[in-house]
Amino acid sequence: MAQTEGLTMLGNAKTKDNLGAKAMAGCPTAGGGVVVEVREKKGPLRAAIPTMPFPLAVICLFLNTFIPGLGTFISAFTVLCGARSELISERGVCCVFWLNVAAALIQIVTAVIMVGWIMSIFWGMDMVILASCKEQSAPQDV
Repeated sequence: MAQTEGLTMLGNAKTKDNLGAKAMAGCPTAGGGVVVEVREKKGPLRAAIPTMPFPLAVICLFLNTFIPGLGTFISAFTVLCGARSELISERGVCCVFWLNVAAALIQIVTAVIMVGWIMSIFWGMDMVILASCKEQSAPQDV
C-alpha cells in the first residue's frame, strides 16, 4: 500500500493517463475528488421482491395503490412462475414465495392504520423500479 498525503491507497485511481483503471472507494481522483461506492443493504423481505416484466410490475403497483397487498400477493405467484429475485439463490423459490405472501399479509393487516397502504405503494414502486432496471440492462432486438 502506498501512502499519499495521509491517505492510504487501496487500489488504482482513475487518471487522465489510465482511464481503464478501477477507482477504489476512498481513493483520490485526478480532479482532486474522491470516488465513493454506495451499496444498499436489503433485508430479506425487500430482497424477496421479484423482478417481473414491466407491464406486470405496473399492474401490481396499480393494485397495491387501490387494494393494499393485492399486487404483492400476485407478485408472490410470479416467483413460482420463474420471476427472479436476489434471494432465490440463498433461500430457494419456496421461501421467497412465502416471504412475499408474508409481506402481502403485513400490508393487508396494517392497511387499517395507513402503514400497510403506504408500504404497499412503496412495494409496488420497487417492483416497477426493478422491472425498469431489468429492461434497461436487457439487450434490445432492433
